[in-house]
Amino acid sequence: MTRWLWLTGAIVVEVAATLALRAATEQAAWYLPVVVGYVASFLFLAGALRQGMAIGVAYGIWGASGVVLTAVAAASLFGEPLTPLMGLGFAVIVAGVLLVELGSHRAEQAPERVGEGR
Repeated sequence: MTRWLWLTGAIVVEVAATLALRAATEQAAWYLPVVVGYVASFLFLAGALRQGMAIGVAYGIWGASGVVLTAVAAASLFGEPLTPLMGLGFAVIVAGVLLVELGSHRAEQAPERVGEGR
């Protein structure tokens, strides 16, 4: 459970940093939260990995969630467009991440074959 909290922290901080980056294009003071946010996001992501989360799963969820949440928040905060085609893209991203997650669980549960190391 702890690894999911670390990953959630990484996602939230990364999205905030990316939104701050958008704000920094108009006001330079926002660059400080951008740098702090990205560094904190990587530290949180490392925490999830230290807790045993597979890197493919962690990075996939982190990246995909960041794309979707940033686009939705940017639409709300900055008036950027959200189109039906983007919605389809979000669905494909979510499906891809779910497949990676399911594949990871199956690989962990599969018995190791004789003669094959990890």
